[in-house]
Amino acid sequence: MNKTKIVASLFVCCSLISSFAGAADDPRQWISLFNGDNLDDWKVKFTGQALGVNYRNTFRVVDGLLKVSYDDWNDFDGEFGHLFYDRVFSHYLLRVEYRFIGDQVVDGPAWAYRNNGLMLHSQAPASMILEQEFPVSIEAQLLGGNGVDERTTANVCSPGTHWLRGDELITTHCINSTSDTYHGDQWVTVEFEVQGNKSIIHRIDGKTVFELHSPQLDENDADAGRLIQQGADIFLKEGYVALQAESHPTEFRKIELLPLPYQ
Repeated sequence: MNKTKIVASLFVCCSLISSFAGAADDPRQWISLFNGDNLDDWKVKFTGQALGVNYRNTFRVVDGLLKVSYDDWNDFDGEFGHLFYDRVFSHYLLRVEYRFIGDQVVDGPAWAYRNNGLMLHSQAPASMILEQEFPVSIEAQLLGGNGVDERTTANVCSPGTHWLRGDELITTHCINSTSDTYHGDQWVTVEFEVQGNKSIIHRIDGKTVFELHSPQLDENDADAGRLIQQGADIFLKEGYVALQAESHPTEFRKIELLPLPYQ
């Protein structure tokens, strides 16, 4: 190999090494929150249970899927569960692939049929009281169809929170998106763009189906009130990401997050 080729080869090698090193440090790389093998880096909290108790082995990993399973349940009595990724995020894209399967557990509430959610800007699980049902957060609600009726997904619910649409403060607990209805056990991919306190945008197949801004604590809510008394900022700028267990079996095969630069 002549000198020119050697120099060229060294240049290519150095460029590749530099490229890989830069990619490793790139804050815009997607982070797989679910590794497909276990629930490392996740913390669980069920109503009435201490932090860390995976009640009736509800959250489990089977064949590379993160499952909300009710195989070990006979009935349901308000034991709502949440699985928190153990890190705070503020500006990011969250992409999730999910589907509903099987039958709802006996005595599960009617509204929880094919119902799950992604809790965004959530309070820390350790700050929840023992009997608390839902973390204070902005919920990106996931719903499945019953095979007949229209039922949107990527809706917004607001446990302990409010938000703005335009100049209007929205205090209604749940507001529907403009999405299609997804019946049966099909996989659905949703994406959420979270820009701190500026905005949260819900998309399906690249199409915006919901948008809100200025998420904030509800000063009249008991759970949010405790956070405010402890010094929490009323305006939600960051928080944890959590999955729900509300009485219907759900599967997740991808949960990934892309940190975004602050705007």
